[in-house]
Amino acid sequence: MASGIIVLAAVAAYANSFSGSFIFDDQSAIMDSASIRHLGSALLPPPDATTGGRPLLNFTFALNYAFGGMDVWGYHAFNLLIHALAGLTLFGIVRRTLEGGRGTLTPQATQMRGEGTPPTVLALAVAAIWVVHPLQTEAVTYISQRAESLMGLFYLLTLYCFIRGVESRGQRPEARGQKPEDRSDKPETEEQKSEGKIRKQTGIWHLASVFFCFLGALSKEIIVTAPVIILLYDRTFVAGSFREAWRQRWRYYLGLAGTWLLLADLMTGLNQRAVGFDEGTTWLTYVLTSCRSVVLYLKLSVWPQPLVFDYGNDVVQHASEILPYALVLAAMLAGTALALWRWPVVGFAGAWLFLILAPTTSIVPIAGQPMAEHRMYLPLAAVIGWVVLGLNQWIGRRSLILFAAMAVGLGWLTVQRNKDYQSRLAIWSDTAAKQPGNARAHNDLGFALLSLGQVPEATAEFQTALRIEPDYADAHYNLGRILAKIPDRWPEAISHLEAALQDQPANAEAHNILGSVLMNFPDRLPEAIFHLREAFRIKPDYAEAHNNLAIILAGMPGRLPEAISEYQTVLRINPGVAMAHYNLATALSQTPERLPEAIAEYEAALRIDPGLAQAHSNLGIILANIPGRLPEAIKHFAAALQIEPDSASARENLRLARQVLEESHATQH
Repeated sequence: MASGIIVLAAVAAYANSFSGSFIFDDQSAIMDSASIRHLGSALLPPPDATTGGRPLLNFTFALNYAFGGMDVWGYHAFNLLIHALAGLTLFGIVRRTLEGGRGTLTPQATQMRGEGTPPTVLALAVAAIWVVHPLQTEAVTYISQRAESLMGLFYLLTLYCFIRGVESRGQRPEARGQKPEDRSDKPETEEQKSEGKIRKQTGIWHLASVFFCFLGALSKEIIVTAPVIILLYDRTFVAGSFREAWRQRWRYYLGLAGTWLLLADLMTGLNQRAVGFDEGTTWLTYVLTSCRSVVLYLKLSVWPQPLVFDYGNDVVQHASEILPYALVLAAMLAGTALALWRWPVVGFAGAWLFLILAPTTSIVPIAGQPMAEHRMYLPLAAVIGWVVLGLNQWIGRRSLILFAAMAVGLGWLTVQRNKDYQSRLAIWSDTAAKQPGNARAHNDLGFALLSLGQVPEATAEFQTALRIEPDYADAHYNLGRILAKIPDRWPEAISHLEAALQDQPANAEAHNILGSVLMNFPDRLPEAIFHLREAFRIKPDYAEAHNNLAIILAGMPGRLPEAISEYQTVLRINPGVAMAHYNLATALSQTPERLPEAIAEYEAALRIDPGLAQAHSNLGIILANIPGRLPEAIKHFAAALQIEPDSASARENLRLARQVLEESHATQH
């Protein structure tokens, strides 16, 4: 029944998330990812991809794509399935710990639950509140953060299987503190057979624990703390000391530590994802910033308002800026250290919180996002555990009504928060309103507005982003590509695109747009050619850049052959583009001996798009000068006039062609 309540709570809280769209990193991780298109290559994502170093995460996206393509519903359903399973696993961990591991754990494990309230009820309260807490929305509703919830599931399974393993050996003489008899020269008894079976069960559970830890390593790097947490759990609830835990299970811990070797290999490409101290953030500034972040995480755990999708990349430069946060955090760390010595159970909860947060708050800095709510996915369990067990100790069974009210209230907040994830416009509007100093929020809000055709509003957001962060390359690029479409503002467009390329020299699109603007200035044609060549050097099959270069070359004396070659490259890349055939035909028609090829290209263009009036006119002009093909020319002139009734040139061409044909008929008679 408890399991059903947890699943129903998860579904109720996240049912309205299924219609949410792909946002932010979903674009690169899913929509633009070639590695998820085939299951065979899904376990080898590019190291510089959003899923780089996380092959299992990438594989789950590939499974979604294999069964549903880009149907966003399936991706949300998969995320919810992971979250519900994690909630069930957390329930199992808490229940078995409060039960005392069915006789195998230390007495301290049972002291936490107090008197009168069954362990199952307390575990249900912890798991249900954890599942519906709105702080989890970023890890569940934001599809790309499946990395966090998937790793979280395997983290919890690693601990759960460890607990089941030590429960399995609970009836062995060693576990009961008895010295086993020496039966080497005696026939195997039923007790020995039972002991062998128990030993086998223990081995299976612990092997499963190591297996899940390896799966976690293939999902996200935070699993690195799992061996330490389990050793601490063993010391606190099972063995009673680190020495005894190591003595009894050293082979198991070596197996867990083996995941560190895998992680070391997978993490070699982290700097390609703007992670690491070589990304412009020093250890000191990042740790100072994390003091503020961790305290805010704790505040949001208790009072989850306001929730922010992107807190920006603002880092603390001086300790004085975060002194109150640092004092609070220092007190909590000192309290945790003291509790680990005097009250190990309380200390374990604190260690769970701080150790799981440690990699992203001190060891491996994420320069572009020093604070992110999804990082509280697992640590939140410790806070909720403290609250639930503390209230139960304080007011007993009356706390159950309070727990139910908390779950309902937090679930309602989660439903409301999911509405912000319904579209890119909604999430970035919410983020920019809550974090007005976040340049990235304004830039991405501008991008969302631009995709909806709201150009003036988008322009204003890009300008706001640049006022906040004048060197923001993405905002320069986005503003430049808008201004590139307005001839009167071409000089501004050039300035913004050049600024973008200073920070992003490998931005092929920026090179192409800049080249297409510069080609309108005769004295800057060499620069235009340079940028267009850079565009398809970076992106070889960039048809638009090849086409723009061909247009420039076609207008330069003596460079027509190069232009024809570029047009042919465009058609090799995109053979079904009518204008590419038209442009090639126009270039070919300038060489008399290549008129047959020009005719073929015009005809190809018209097969694809019969509405190209100029192609009809140009083809008609060529055919009118070929003996015996004047009737065909007249048909094309008539088609051009039908498409563009106000075209004076088409009307005149048709009149002259008919006149010539009539004179020819009169002469023949």
